[in-house]
Amino acid sequence: MEQKLSIYNTLTRTKEIFEPLHAPHVGMYVCGPTVYSDAHLGHARHGVTFDLLFRYLQHIGYKVRYVRNITDVGHLENEEGSGEDRIAKKARLEQLEPMEVVQYYSNRYHKVMNDLNTLPPSIEPHASGHIIEQIESIKEILKNGYAYESNGSVYFDVEKYNKDYDYGILSHRNIEEMLNTTRDLDGQEEKRSKVDFALWKKASPEHIMRWPSPWSDGFPGWHLECSTMSIKYLGKEFDIHGGGLDLMFPHHECEIAQNTAMEKHQVVKYWMHNNMITIAGQKMARSLGNFITLEQLFAGDHELLEKAYSPMTVRFFILQAHYRSTVDFSNEALQAAEKGLSRLLDAYARLDKIVVSESSSVKVQDIRQKCYDALNDDLNSAIVIANLSEAAAIINSAVADKVKLTTEDVVELKGIFDTFLFSILGIRNDSSIGNSSNNEAFSKAIDLLLDIRQKAKENKDWATSDQIRNKLSEAGFDIKDGKDGTEWKLK
Repeated sequence: MEQKLSIYNTLTRTKEIFEPLHAPHVGMYVCGPTVYSDAHLGHARHGVTFDLLFRYLQHIGYKVRYVRNITDVGHLENEEGSGEDRIAKKARLEQLEPMEVVQYYSNRYHKVMNDLNTLPPSIEPHASGHIIEQIESIKEILKNGYAYESNGSVYFDVEKYNKDYDYGILSHRNIEEMLNTTRDLDGQEEKRSKVDFALWKKASPEHIMRWPSPWSDGFPGWHLECSTMSIKYLGKEFDIHGGGLDLMFPHHECEIAQNTAMEKHQVVKYWMHNNMITIAGQKMARSLGNFITLEQLFAGDHELLEKAYSPMTVRFFILQAHYRSTVDFSNEALQAAEKGLSRLLDAYARLDKIVVSESSSVKVQDIRQKCYDALNDDLNSAIVIANLSEAAAIINSAVADKVKLTTEDVVELKGIFDTFLFSILGIRNDSSIGNSSNNEAFSKAIDLLLDIRQKAKENKDWATSDQIRNKLSEAGFDIKDGKDGTEWKLK
């Protein structure tokens, strides 16, 4: 059955049936990291959200060109476009070349994204590698009358653009309100209006990262890179632009203005934004002491963490909520996600223990379509997980001989898990070391201990039997005796 994805279009604030401009090809651009620090929980949610979209679009038959940029120049400390370049500042403080900082944190970002089992993008361009293209973009905007040069810098003329188009169309902000609420900044006198933003900045003498241009030795503005690189790799019309909700304004609003000023029409059909992760209801921030990197999360190395959490637990935790909802971090929530994922993986591992019957006493055929319906309804991964939990309950009931399943039912249940939990939701089936094919020797050693324990029970050597069970439990194993033998897993 053909699947059609309905997504939430931020531009119109409605859910619409996704109809790509160049079916069966989809162009998808996602704002990637500014690589000056380690990836954190917010990066995890962003990465997992658009990995889910990438996986699902491919699953339902689209050929996807997924472009995710690396910001390595032009992102200044303040959103208004002032202060020091974030990467240049890091390089100065650590006495490194800026590209050493970029390479170091890019490598670490890719490592944790791989840990989270996110697929790599089709293209991952760097802003610093597209300076020539950004200069050409500025020339086009100047030619069309929506920018001006001032003392070697070039600024986008927001008020002039707003007369012809609509600045604020994405975030639904009114330019008059912005003029009244935007604060004046030191060194911004060269702008005609305080809402104007930089396309090119003249570099001060001490500025490390600089390139020659027709206006000055300087560097591009942060907003320009995404407009330039998305059009370069996806064309003058493409389907999806994604990013975190915090990028809607000013970054994505400025992108729309730049795109329209260059091409005289809107370039992006659908804008998608994932919401943030909060900690105890607060936005995560270094200044609040609640900033947790992914490496700290995986190692349990932070004062707010009660234990380490595996990458698949973190991925599952993120997918338990709809991507547009706020997710509040807590140890309790992560531990609940850990248990929920364990229940699904345990049920999947027990499929081969089902004794099949000639007829069914429950219906499993509807679960697959319910999972598709949830994903087609704006990627509702939370409902998919609820449907998988229903499938797990059926498996557990069948193992306990409380319901009857046919061979076809068992094959269908396995297919549902393979398709939705592992392929589309992207869960790696390695959360339990004992069930991993990479740890066959480890598994055999545990089985040997349990065989010794079984023989001790048969000889009524209860002391040895209990000792093996207790020691395994202390080591982190959950041992369950059943009518079909003893099962084990890591707690």
